[in-house]
Amino acid sequence: MERRRPRDTGNEGQENDSHNQFEVLFPPKTCSHRRKASLVMADGPKHADQPDEATACFVHSLIAGEGLTPARIANFRISEDKSKLEADIVNDSAIHDAAIVEEDEDEGPLTRPKSPKNEVESRHLTKKQLSDMAWNVRNLSKKLDSIRLKLNVKTIFLVTKAGDESVIDSTREVTKWLLSKDRGTEYVLYVENKLRVDPEFDYEGLLKEEPSVKEQLKFWDTKLATEEAHLFDFVVTLGGDGTVLYTSWLFQHVVPPVLSFSLGSLGFLTKFDFNDYENILTSAIQDGVLVSLRLRFECTIMRSNPHKRETPASKKQRDLVDELIGVETEGTLSHRPDGVVHILNDLVVDRGPNPTMSSIELFGGDEHFTTLQADGVCIATPTGSTAYNMAAGGSLSHPDNPVILITAICAHTLSFRPIILPDTVVLRVGVPYDARTSSWASFDGRQRVELLPGDYVTVSASRYPFANVLPPGRRGDDWMHSLSKTLNWNTRQRQKALQ
Repeated sequence: MERRRPRDTGNEGQENDSHNQFEVLFPPKTCSHRRKASLVMADGPKHADQPDEATACFVHSLIAGEGLTPARIANFRISEDKSKLEADIVNDSAIHDAAIVEEDEDEGPLTRPKSPKNEVESRHLTKKQLSDMAWNVRNLSKKLDSIRLKLNVKTIFLVTKAGDESVIDSTREVTKWLLSKDRGTEYVLYVENKLRVDPEFDYEGLLKEEPSVKEQLKFWDTKLATEEAHLFDFVVTLGGDGTVLYTSWLFQHVVPPVLSFSLGSLGFLTKFDFNDYENILTSAIQDGVLVSLRLRFECTIMRSNPHKRETPASKKQRDLVDELIGVETEGTLSHRPDGVVHILNDLVVDRGPNPTMSSIELFGGDEHFTTLQADGVCIATPTGSTAYNMAAGGSLSHPDNPVILITAICAHTLSFRPIILPDTVVLRVGVPYDARTSSWASFDGRQRVELLPGDYVTVSASRYPFANVLPPGRRGDDWMHSLSKTLNWNTRQRQKALQ
């Protein structure tokens, strides 16, 4: 591994005020074995959100100052008073704006060559590339465990629980407090666009109370959050776990640090008491935060390409197992990508409105795992282990575990037990060509998509983890505390002692 300055993208003006980013680059060597049905034309989009020169993630900068990057976290030292961590000053320009670049021992730094036209390439990472990417994210997460990150907060993104009028008053209260001149810093605050006309929020009343609010208070929509994530230094959510999931949905690529106040029903992800929001936000902005990088999944919908002169009868003769495991016939592509989604909780493939159970093919890497006859299957992250996965009888998993949980929903066998796989496995969940009905996929409970016979969904560790802000001093026992508090886990009347 060697730290190097990222490539010049030609957008110097746009990037002057944005955060420096942490980039993981992989070798461009052709895979020794390309997964069948994952091939696309080399001159086409190999990956819906993948830049030309890098196949892995940009982790949003979490460090203050001049943009200290994760590659420089190793240079942190404990200050004399032991109360905070501060960074050594590093003047080496090769370390500033560092990226981690993988090299061959004898060949030096690798660059991605341009592929000839009409050549096919795999749109999936190899197992080694996926392992290296996951290792880098986990390594960064471990380093973040032991340091408090002092953020250079200028722009704050505020997310409010949808459809709850009682939370609108709290949103207005937080807005007034953050934009008050007493803060000493003129923050730019973004609130949801619908609050502009909400009578409870009373935007016009805010302007009358303090005209300067007009310059500081802005409004966001889903497009802004998706396309301009680099504008925001910090995210505050007011609601429950569903509001946090919605925030993850908004930020489909880099995710700014998210601090969540509990104003909803569940509390696995909402760790902060709103009654003390003034002290909590003041401490977070001035003193720094503890951050946990939670695993997300990258899900890609793959559609079956029809063969020439294909009829409904001939389509049923095609074999999904052969198309995904066998050797791709040169000049033909059996499937095409049709959208990429990054999720925090789970992917669920189920029978939808169909009266009969689903037939689902399950693949891991280059192996066909099994054919599942069930109402559906839940593919969950450790964060999502306490959601649909738990309700379907799956295992509970600590969010720091780098794993993928697979749980059948009402399987028509007694022997299909929940299984846990490492996050380096690429899963594929598909509908066989001879299935009686289609299946439906939902991503974090949103965007239901119909999967026709021959379609499938790819699931792998996302290159964009979810940056979750934790309360100070509660990292070790916080998850167990949430289980006991929210689910009454293992709670029963204590046995009497023998007399």
